[in-house]
Amino acid sequence: PGCQVSGHLMVNRVPGNLHMEAKSIHHEINSAMTNLTHRVDHLSFGDERGPQGHFLDRFAFLGGVPDEFKHTNPMRGRLFQTHRFHESFHHHLKVVTTTIDYLFRPTALYQILAESQLVLYELQEVPEIKFLWDMSPMGIEVDVERRPWYDYITTC
Repeated sequence: PGCQVSGHLMVNRVPGNLHMEAKSIHHEINSAMTNLTHRVDHLSFGDERGPQGHFLDRFAFLGGVPDEFKHTNPMRGRLFQTHRFHESFHHHLKVVTTTIDYLFRPTALYQILAESQLVLYELQEVPEIKFLWDMSPMGIEVDVERRPWYDYITTC
């Protein structure tokens, strides 16, 4: 069992963080004794209605790119299991803006480089799950240059 957390956050293009810990106004919980094992089903940056996640699969020139190199949702389906009390995972995310020409206009999507670290807490501290992100100062621009069909005929 456990809890299921879902939602959307509007964040600025600056470093930020999200913290989660076990609390309840209806129950008495010893937060320091909770198991913070969790699974990330989906975590992405950008407009949900926009071309994220499945977006890269729509490009023929990126169709051959293995899934492990498509970084729009690298934590999808990953389980982060803790085995003792007073420990939790901190997830550090580097968000990289990627611009792709889509239907003759530049479209931005965000790729994520994720690193997770198991952190041990002191007995008096309350463990929490942390997601910390930073926007990369570098960006990626994907552009396709096609050769004209007559190049194949005239080139030997």
